[in-house]
Amino acid sequence: MSRTDWGIIFALALLWGGSFFFIGVAIRSVTPLTLVLVRVTLAAAFLWFWRAMRREPLALPPKAVFALVVLALLNTVLPFALFAWAQRTLPSGLASILNATTPIWTVIVAHLFTSDEKATPAKILGVLLGFAGVAVMIGADLLGQIGTHLFAQLACLMASLCYGFAGVWARRFRGMGLDPVAVTTGQFTAATLLLSPLVLLFEPPWHASAPAPVAWAALIGLALLSTAFAYVLYFKLLESAGATNSLLVTFLIPVTAVLLGSLFLGERLEPRHLAGMGLIALGLVAIDGRLLVRRRQR
Repeated sequence: MSRTDWGIIFALALLWGGSFFFIGVAIRSVTPLTLVLVRVTLAAAFLWFWRAMRREPLALPPKAVFALVVLALLNTVLPFALFAWAQRTLPSGLASILNATTPIWTVIVAHLFTSDEKATPAKILGVLLGFAGVAVMIGADLLGQIGTHLFAQLACLMASLCYGFAGVWARRFRGMGLDPVAVTTGQFTAATLLLSPLVLLFEPPWHASAPAPVAWAALIGLALLSTAFAYVLYFKLLESAGATNSLLVTFLIPVTAVLLGSLFLGERLEPRHLAGMGLIALGLVAIDGRLLVRRRQR
């Protein structure tokens, strides 16, 4: 990869690691569904503005509309809401570590539902190491029959599983002639339309208090920096470095989130959480496979 690619990777690690920090700040005065609605609405508006400035119309084939609605559910509405709800009780650093299980879930989903991305021995080893990391992190809570914190951690894992399904579902856009930014614009637009009635039904704004100024700042940073702008950078990285190299971001996101949470939110992770993160990292190395190939070559 070029220096520009590495620069984008570190920028994405900061932006996506920062998303857990922004959620940790905003969730203190904004309800989960409302937080997600504001996030996707501002991100969609930014991307529509981006396309308008570049004079790029969004022409969707009929079959793409349903596919975008499903993608919005799997890649935006469900995981964003689950992480927002979980971070009412979980530190942002721990939520980011659980988010790092996404490639592990993706391996399993791709093996079950695709014909050309079957699991290899290295990928199976990576999945086992990843689940061992998860067990190390939440095993004590499970044995202690704890309620809220256990369910919050399981919510993060369910959100990561949604991302795994979304990655496989998004494969169908390859043959539709849609560029990645168009897919993202359609995804966030569909998410806004799906979430609006849910917020009006379950979290009506006329029953809520106005968010604190710091929460508004966090929401704007979350939507514009960690969502819309981050996706633009990510698609640029995909074009220049490929999907496999882009997965390197996953290693760095928890580091950024942990540092931001400890510096600005006073969060503290236990040693077992760090041990679990180490096992998940080893699992990702095994799934990626390049270090094993280089070792064999030597």
